[in-house]
Amino acid sequence: MKRRIALFLALLLAFSLTISVSAQDYYFSLDKEIVNVYWNSDGTMALDYLLTFTTQPGGHAIEFVDVGMPNGNFDFNSIQSSINGNPLSISKDYQGTGGEGFAVEMGPYAILPGQTGTIQVSVGSISQVLYKDEQDENYASAVFAPLYFQSNVITGNTDITVIYHLPPLVNPEEPRWHSAPTGFPSEPATAFDSQGRITYTWRNPGANGKTQYKFGASFPQSYVPADSIVTEKVPNVSSDTIFFILCIGFFGFIFLGIPLLTMIAGNRRKLQYMTPRISIEGHGIKRGLTAVEAAILMGESLDKVMTMILFGVIKKEAAQVVSRDPLKVEVSPSLPDGLHEYEVNFLAAFKEDKTKNRKNLLQEMTVKLVRSVSEKMKGFSRLETIDYYKNIMQKAWQQVEQADTPDVQGQFFEQNLEWTMLDRDYDDRTRRVFRGPVFIPTWWGRYDPTYSRPASVSGGLPSSSTSLPSVPRLPGSDFASSVAVGVQTFSQKVIGNVTDFTSRVTNVTNPPPKQSSNGSRGGRSSGGGRSCACACACAGCACACAGGGR
Repeated sequence: MKRRIALFLALLLAFSLTISVSAQDYYFSLDKEIVNVYWNSDGTMALDYLLTFTTQPGGHAIEFVDVGMPNGNFDFNSIQSSINGNPLSISKDYQGTGGEGFAVEMGPYAILPGQTGTIQVSVGSISQVLYKDEQDENYASAVFAPLYFQSNVITGNTDITVIYHLPPLVNPEEPRWHSAPTGFPSEPATAFDSQGRITYTWRNPGANGKTQYKFGASFPQSYVPADSIVTEKVPNVSSDTIFFILCIGFFGFIFLGIPLLTMIAGNRRKLQYMTPRISIEGHGIKRGLTAVEAAILMGESLDKVMTMILFGVIKKEAAQVVSRDPLKVEVSPSLPDGLHEYEVNFLAAFKEDKTKNRKNLLQEMTVKLVRSVSEKMKGFSRLETIDYYKNIMQKAWQQVEQADTPDVQGQFFEQNLEWTMLDRDYDDRTRRVFRGPVFIPTWWGRYDPTYSRPASVSGGLPSSSTSLPSVPRLPGSDFASSVAVGVQTFSQKVIGNVTDFTSRVTNVTNPPPKQSSNGSRGGRSSGGGRSCACACACAGCACACAGGGR
């Protein structure tokens, strides 16, 4: 009997080792994971993954990819997958760790050891993924954790990007993002997609593909059907249990909550650049905006916007730069007619001697400018208007690029300077277009105090009949660099740190949405005691289960 037991245990151990070796046979890196998460108006969720794998030398070829799903309520017939444009088969033979999912069968397109391949996977419809927001009963909680893999089959870092597409027609001031996982930006990048839907984007180039990261947002329930929101009964709890929980919660709040809230309140909101959220969305194009107003609409950085305003007042002979270091701008004693309100406020700021007061006045000027553009955009389509002014910018460049002679090219460039600056590739494009000399605008000496105009030139830009040797000009690269230096000068000498300055403006014109105190929203508990890798550690989550490993 003892020999039989020993033999049985030996066979059991050998079988366990075989299973372990089989599971570890796969060994790969997930170089990049991009997932677009669409929260639809019918309350369902759609997913679109791009997964870039590299099979490690000595590892098994990737013949299957197990894709975990938030739950079993996904439309299997809506799933599609491909690699390099070649369609792949979808199987119900899911062997990921726990939960629900499906398998992508690579077939003849298996990723061999040492090779890299990018797989596209889309799921058209997943239901029962929204929960009631515990902090606001009128809001729905949308929490999702993208696909991750078992730690024994994956190595290296993963560049992870998660893009939320909120339901159509949600207004910019309504949704709220939840706290982001460690390593991801605390505030997502906000924008509009091609359908005009609000997007939240989180990215961490140094993440890993073996960790379950949870992302969340909340929006009014009115944008989805009421029956699409999962509700669960709250279990009966005794009064003694409630009292005990309240005591624990009270002391936890005193010793942990208050210091944490104080720390959060002390952190200022910082943005890399300003993106005014001008409300969605009317119809038609708002014409008549200036280049500066178009720059605000398009979310250009504020140091560039300031430089554009400076060019405008210099061209109108309302000011001149008398020194670059330290920066000193001299305002004309009598201002010319036709100045815009933001130009008048800009000049008023530079009449102020103290740097702090000047910065405050520039901040007030920018706030008024953003609000003015917001007011002008009421009833008009933001997306159509941006496309309209991008087209004006492209036409301005085309006039410069197609000019027959250098002097005509210089004339067009002078006329269209502010419009060409809307191009985010402005510096490099200037260097590409002006391979030879740039004919200097007549007002350039009022902008660059180091530039000396030749004595033989007394007026504006020359006509085509003017003798070229007497025309003031600079190499195109030097001209582009001079403009870039002007932008940097404003950043360093006038408004200080661009991010901090923008943050102060944005806190007035576009205050941040209310943020949840944690990633858990809704009424579902995670369920204790589960060892399954797919057990969601948050309430109201739509978490993808671990895939791979076979």
